[in-house]
Order: sequence, then C-alpha cells, then structure tokens
Amino acid sequence: MKNENSLKAGIIVFPGSNCDRDANFALTINGFDTKYIWHDFNQLLDFDLVFIPGGFSYGDYLRVGALARFSPVMNSVEKYILNKRGLVLGVCNGFQILTEAGILPGVLTVNTSHRFICKDVEVEVINYDTPFINNVQKKILTLPIAHKEGRYIIKDNKLNPKNIVLKYKENPNGSFDDVAGIINEEYNVFGLMPHPERACHSVLGNEDGNYIFQSIRRYLTSAESINN
Repeated sequence: MKNENSLKAGIIVFPGSNCDRDANFALTINGFDTKYIWHDFNQLLDFDLVFIPGGFSYGDYLRVGALARFSPVMNSVEKYILNKRGLVLGVCNGFQILTEAGILPGVLTVNTSHRFICKDVEVEVINYDTPFINNVQKKILTLPIAHKEGRYIIKDNKLNPKNIVLKYKENPNGSFDDVAGIINEEYNVFGLMPHPERACHSVLGNEDGNYIFQSIRRYLTSAESINN
C-alpha cells in the first residue's frame, strides 16, 4: 500500500507530444508528484504511474505511434510493465503507441470519415473492475476526443470482452464494437482515445475525466495494489 502523499507519476514526452502539460495538471491536482521523462530515457522507471500523453509523436510519420514505439523509453516502459512496477495510462497518441508496441492488442487507424474529429462524446463504462475505473460513480461519462486516427480495429474482430473498459454511445470514428478504451490481460495498462485530462476540473467545464484519476489514486493507496 502506498502512502497517499508519496504517489509518483512519470509523464513521457516524445518529440511532438502536446498533452504532457494537461497530464501534469490532472495528476498534480490529484496529489501526484510528477516528473517529465524524455523519449531517450532508457533506465528502469521508478513510478507508481506512467502516463503516455496525446499529441503527434515524431510527427506521426509512417503511421501514428509507429516511430515512438522504437524510442529507448519504450524499452523502459516494457520492463516496467513486465516487472509490475505500477500502472500505465495511454491517452490518444499514447493509446496508439501502446498498440503499435504490442503492449495492447489491436491498432488505431484513420476514422471512417477521414476527418479530424474534435468534440465531446459520451462513453459507457463496461468494466468497473479495473484499477482505472473502480471509483467511477456514473455509467455514462462525457469526455472530449480529438483525433483523426482513432478507429480501433483488431485482427479477426476478436477481443476478449473483459478487456473492453469504455464504449462510445454513438460511435464517432467507426471503431470495432464501439471500443473507446481497452485494458490488457493483467489489468495494469489502460489505453483510451478520449482525453480524461481535459475534463478533470470545474475550470475546464467538465469533471468526468477526474473519476479515472481518482480511481488510479484509490487503487494505488489500497491494500489491493500490493497484492498484484
């Protein structure tokens, strides 16, 4: 069990990341001691949470997240996950990078509209039994999205239903099975296209996203976290 006053979060910054400061704001107001981690960092990560934020890593050359997956820091992230050092949260481009790295199944590709979509959407909580959602008090959350490559697809349309955490109420991008966010088999890596860090405080006009950060904090300071 972690002391609630000593939670540490690392925010990974790639060339082209642009939501790292939003992530820092969300984590700081939830009591995390934060630190930015540059993409060429290749040492073992010592954090309770690693946040991979949105943006356009490496200019989204070749394919979104395709170059970022080869950054030295991703080797550190893989070791962090393998050693069960803590939780990993990937948002938008962070989600894309996690799939490109093979850490989460599937891939994110161009929206069926071929347009960049920036708006608030409703997502339904499908699985409350994860460290990232356990404190969500609502069935439907309103969260912002901002992406052109957010359509989730997976080979043979086979995804374990237990891995689906969030679904769009009205699918904005053509994602398979309305998927908006998924978790890995070990329940310690969560990727989603909506931006909870942009809806985490009343000053932003929406606090639904903060349920996710509160859930993470609750999990990390619970007895359950030391048993996993």
